[in-house]
Amino acid sequence: MEVARTIRIAPSVLDADFGRLAEQIATVEAAGADALHLDVMDGHFVPNLSLGVPVVAGIRRHTQLFLDTHLMITDPGKYAPAFADAGAGSITFHIETVDQPRQLIRQIRALGVKVGVSLNPGTPAEAVLDVLEHVDILLVMTVWPGFGGQRFMGECLEKIAVLAKRMRPEQWLEVDGGITVEMAPRAVAAGANTLVAGSAIFGTPDPAAALHALRRAATGAPRKAEQTA
Repeated sequence: MEVARTIRIAPSVLDADFGRLAEQIATVEAAGADALHLDVMDGHFVPNLSLGVPVVAGIRRHTQLFLDTHLMITDPGKYAPAFADAGAGSITFHIETVDQPRQLIRQIRALGVKVGVSLNPGTPAEAVLDVLEHVDILLVMTVWPGFGGQRFMGECLEKIAVLAKRMRPEQWLEVDGGITVEMAPRAVAAGANTLVAGSAIFGTPDPAAALHALRRAATGAPRKAEQTA
């Protein structure tokens, strides 16, 4: 008998309304979000600028959710301590940015947070195999990082499936980019257990309803009306 997997939904605040950020975070927290995904961009590794340390610290003061912090920056080792101090629950770096990933993993873990490694759509699965057993989170990008609202790259599903076979049940296999109610089941079928969604949640009139719809799609759960029929 196959054991049901826990599927986590992590709304990405990159697509939230920053003028109402505390309100929107409270909405998804009440709706059952499992974590908040925080995209940190430096304008160098990716062609955009986004959250910094003060924003992460501010978010930490307004929520009890786990802060899944994704450093899309050229020098993650330099800034990891500041993000850990700001309240990050995990720090994920890109394998493309470091020459000695095991050393950086040790450094981040020593900060008292969970450690993740990410890879871009064009980076093969083999790039992270040597460190896979040492991390808590593997983040597979299914769009090119830098901007929200992009379409899921279906060719990444095979990579997700390859990596899923090498991971332990307690590790997060996270997928970020273009996650919608249509793509969530395909990502989960490939082996993902954590889905990052930005525009599919915060880009809608009702983020709570969108989160519930995404979870139903990811888990195959029927709608409430169907459950009571």
